Amino acid sequence: MIFDAMQAKNACVSWIQAWFLKNGHDSNAVIGISGGKDSSVVAALCVEALGAERVIGVLMPNGVQKDIQDARLLVDHLKIKNYTINIANAYLALETAILEEIGLFSKQSATNMPARLRMTTLYAVSQSNNGRVVNTCNLSEDWVGYSTRYGDAAGDFSPLACFTVAEVKELGRALHLPETLVEKTPADGLSGFSDEDNLGFTYQVLDQYIRTGVCQDPVIKEKIDTLHRNNAFKLRYMDCFQLS
Repeated sequence: MIFDAMQAKNACVSWIQAWFLKNGHDSNAVIGISGGKDSSVVAALCVEALGAERVIGVLMPNGVQKDIQDARLLVDHLKIKNYTINIANAYLALETAILEEIGLFSKQSATNMPARLRMTTLYAVSQSNNGRVVNTCNLSEDWVGYSTRYGDAAGDFSPLACFTVAEVKELGRALHLPETLVEKTPADGLSGFSDEDNLGFTYQVLDQYIRTGVCQDPVIKEKIDTLHRNNAFKLRYMDCFQLS
């Protein structure tokens, strides 16, 4: 099936408008801006749905962020209110407290804690600005669990949850975003590697498998299937015991 980016864009804009009518007709959309395609597309969708005056971008470097100019390009392009809040002091203070108490701080903790601190920051900004926090994850990332639970996987609503990486790029072009943001190499900004380096396969292969069920490489197919099974819990509400 051919993806109609303009039709999808218009439908998503209408959905965002309807969501805000039900969940805060006068509230603002609060978005963590990384400078990547996902946050750029989400911000542009919200601007079209609500107007630039109701969209707030939050830039959250952890110390020095080498590509922060991409995030600034986006907020300047969309002409949205924005704040820059550096999470480095909070991160270092919490890392130090954990090390002092338990004597270790794992690599996984170092990778995921910034994402959770950023979500804490977004909710604080949101609650100080009559806001609703926008999730920026896409279908491809969610499919293989490439997100941090209670970090970038959190939010009040999710415009991109049914779109693959390739489709998000097409939405970006339909929204007339700068090509440098649409085609920017996806990276978590935490590990020092690209998404595809970390995953071990390309988004092109993943997107094709999601949409068609076809993956030519049986090793990659098994890897995708394993990641999907092992991370399915991230897409559910918390499992709860029920007393019968």
